[in-house]
Parts: sequence; C-alpha cells; structure tokens
Amino acid sequence: MVAKSDPNSKLIAENRRARFDYSIESDLEAGIMLFGSEVKSLRQGGSNIAESYASVEGGELWLINGYIAPYLQAKTFGHEERRRRKLLVSKKELSRLWSAVGREGMTIVPMKMYFNDRGIVKLKLGIAKGKKLADKRETSAKRDWDRQKARLLKQNSRD
Repeated sequence: MVAKSDPNSKLIAENRRARFDYSIESDLEAGIMLFGSEVKSLRQGGSNIAESYASVEGGELWLINGYIAPYLQAKTFGHEERRRRKLLVSKKELSRLWSAVGREGMTIVPMKMYFNDRGIVKLKLGIAKGKKLADKRETSAKRDWDRQKARLLKQNSRD
C-alpha cells in the first residue's frame, strides 16, 4: 500500500547550491520566528534561502538575508522582505553550533525550509566546511560519471 503524503508537510524553499559549495558535516532542524503575513506568504510559495546564512550572535541564532515575499493582502501589517529572523534551537544545540563556528571554522548553511507534518515552518540547517575549487571540480566530475554510468547500465539492461 502506498503511504499518503501529508498535505501539511510541504517544501517551501531549498538551497540546492549548498551541497556543491560546502561539504556538510551534520545537520539539524530549527524552528523560525515569523509574523503572520510571512507565514501566509510562505503558504503561497514566495521565498528564497539561496543567498542566506545563519549566525550565532549574542547567545541567539539568526537567519540573515533570507527572502520572504511580501504578502499583498497585509497592507499595513506586512513585513520586511529580508529582515533578520530568529531561529529556535535548544541551548545544547546552540552551544554546539557556537563551538563549531568559533573553534573549527565551520559555517551554518540553511538547506531547506519546509512545513512539517503539523504545519509549522521549519528550517534544516547544515554545519558545513567550505569546499575549495578542486573539491568542487571533483564533485562535478563524480556526478557526471554517475550519470554516464546510469545511462550505460540502463542501455545494457534493454539489450
């Protein structure tokens, strides 16, 4: 029997370049503090996290430069499109992130923004190390080889 997908859980935005530019060491799920007009706009699908990043400042975790389109029906009670948004994580996770960024030189990269099964907006963060140009070339070459290998296997299975 095929499992039904939950109508509440839905991908809002994805940073597809994150895995190309960074080698992701680990990931975690964080909540995000939003205004009502921002949630309404996200339900319509207007957001972008491709050029955003997360930062630990003053003992709190912030999403910086994340874009959420303005919600036109909320004229006077709207929101700023690229405002800093507070991310919600436990103190234990926050201290782990702070030490990874401070001591190990890691970066906190937003990877996906989605509605979970309860209809709450969540952000999947990756703790990552930046790749050098040679690593990016290697990743690209490996991906091309995997595609070519899949084509060859598919062609041989037909014969």
